[in-house]
Amino acid sequence: MAYWLANAALAAGVLGLGMLCLWLHMQLKQQRELQAERDSVRDQKLKELQRRLDAYLTGSIRMGEELQELRRKLGAVPERLQQLEQRDPMSLSFTHAAKLAGMGASVDDLTQSCGLSRAEAELVSKLQKAGH
Repeated sequence: MAYWLANAALAAGVLGLGMLCLWLHMQLKQQRELQAERDSVRDQKLKELQRRLDAYLTGSIRMGEELQELRRKLGAVPERLQQLEQRDPMSLSFTHAAKLAGMGASVDDLTQSCGLSRAEAELVSKLQKAGH
């Protein structure tokens, strides 16, 4: 009888362990599925961030190229201004016009008070604004 009881207890223990293993296996499977979903969401977010980073980098490269082009164009402006100043010694100097533009004089004010053409006054005004 004790033998049967021991066998029954052993069988119950083995059955319990088998059920525990099955339950643990199902829990592990469920955890793997959840992790796979999280990984998929993470991967999608990383791809979106990569696309955004690429767009920002492309924009930055374009801005850098445009900035270099502006520097190239504006590099000759001081020399051109000096040439314009030397061109007409009878009129008010361009330096004086630049000072007036720095104090807020409009293009019309520069043309009237300094005897500059409208294009020259616009140039002086733009140079003054770019300098500040």
